[in-house]
Order: sequence, then C-alpha cells, then structure tokens
Amino acid sequence: MLVSVIIVNYNTFKVTCDCIERVISHTKQVPYEIIVVDNASPKDNPDLFLTRFPSIKLIKSSENGGFAKGNNLGMASAKGDIILLLNSDTLLTEDSISIAAAYLQQHTDIGALTVRLTYPDGKLQHTARKFRSVRNEVLDLMRPLLMLMPYKKRSQLMLNQYFNGDYNTYADWVSGAFMMFQKTTLDKMDGKQLDERFFMYGEDQLWCYQFSQLGYRNFYLADTTVIHIHSASTEPSKQMKLVEKMTQLELDIMEYRKGRSTYYYVFKLIYTAKEMARYYIKVAAMKLFNHKIR
Repeated sequence: MLVSVIIVNYNTFKVTCDCIERVISHTKQVPYEIIVVDNASPKDNPDLFLTRFPSIKLIKSSENGGFAKGNNLGMASAKGDIILLLNSDTLLTEDSISIAAAYLQQHTDIGALTVRLTYPDGKLQHTARKFRSVRNEVLDLMRPLLMLMPYKKRSQLMLNQYFNGDYNTYADWVSGAFMMFQKTTLDKMDGKQLDERFFMYGEDQLWCYQFSQLGYRNFYLADTTVIHIHSASTEPSKQMKLVEKMTQLELDIMEYRKGRSTYYYVFKLIYTAKEMARYYIKVAAMKLFNHKIR
C-alpha cells in the first residue's frame, strides 16, 4: 500500500514547507510519496522545494487553475493505491496518514475520509457534515429545541456544529483539507479525475456528493487529529464577500443536486435569509467582543 500525498502550493512557501516537514517526521507506518503542485505562484520559486526536499515530486503548473485542477495535476502523476489531498496549511502532530490509510483500507464502502481537524488553539473545526436540505435549515432555526435532545441523537441528526467530533461516524460530506480516498474510487469518476467546476471552496462537498452517487459513503475518523491553520480575515467587508461566495456555492451545489425545482427555490429563500441574518449577528458580536468570526 502506497499513499500519494498531494499538496497544492500558491504563494505559501514557508507554510507548505512546514506541512511537508510534518508529513516526513510523523509518517512511519505506511510508505508514501509527496507530490507538490505549484499553481504558478508569482511570489514563490517552486524549485526551492526540491532544494529543501529532494525526495518529493514537484509539478509546476503553467497557470493557477484552482484547487481542484491543481490536485488533478498531482494525481495524474501519483503512483499510490491511496490518495491524500492535504492542504498546505495543515500540520500533523502524529502518524495520522498511517492511521487513516489503515482504516480506509479496511472499509471498502468508504468514498472520502477525513480526520479530526482543529485550529492551532485546539478548537474543533466542524468537518463532518450533512448535505443542506429544507428540513435541516428549518431544524437549525429551532436550535433551542434541538439542544433539548440527547447529544448522540442530535449530533447524528444534524452533524455540523451539533457534533463535537468525538466519535467515528459516516457523514454526507467531509473536509477537503485532509481528504483521503482509494485510487480505484477516483478511477470511477468522470474522466478518472475530480470535478473542476469550482475554482476554490465547495469542491469537497461536490466531490463527496459525487462519491455518494457512485454508491460510497463518506466518513469522519475521530481517532487522530490534524491541525488546520485556516486563517481568515476579521474585516467585516472581507467576511461579507466570503459569506456571499459561500452562499452562492451552496446554492450552486443544491441546483446540481435538485435542479431548478420548487424545492430549490424554497431552500434558497430559507437558506439565504438565515445566513444573512446569522452574518450580521456575528459582525455585531465581533464588534462588541473584538472576537474573530468563525
């Protein structure tokens, strides 16, 4: 069993080097290769990766084609039985790759697998999620009542922020920051590659939906933890642009799943109103308590 670790770099030389160093220092129980794809970084000299890490494979893209295209370039050169898409801003603290690969190899029904991700301060990132639906958006508006349910029942019903990441579970979709799958699963996708329709953000949800359409189930593994730096601007104007972008991506994915049906328009009405209201509440809280929005 060989694991191909694909890391896409764009103007993050130091961060990417830190990521590579952690992979090398912690991965002991499984053979692996590291493939770094530089997405035409204008500020980085990608050849320096080979100077520091002569054992890696380096692919220099002629364009910044986005996260999906960069990963596809890397996977085209991958020799592994297992593929790991690893964000450049992740830091291993233990042999997470071996733990995840062993679990994936033992469970052939799994499409994409992720592990427990935390911010550098230890706070959990919610990476095991349900697909959005009219029902779940309505239930989310009834949060006080949901909190009266037993934790296990509530977390299985909703996942997302209702789940503390403290047990292994199947999920509708999982994070692309650490996304592992079998090469044979990739070979069943159209063109034997991942869908490139999104430049950045939303790809993980789209890919997991496509894996599920092939008959696989996606999985969250709580047995190992990886740090995901995932820094974000606290400026309200930038946060607003991100909210707008993520909202549109969710609508695009819903349209992909359901078409421009009555269901889609009902979902759009509820979801956009809820997200805009939530955003302005977060901005008010940030200004009041000088706290980063997450």
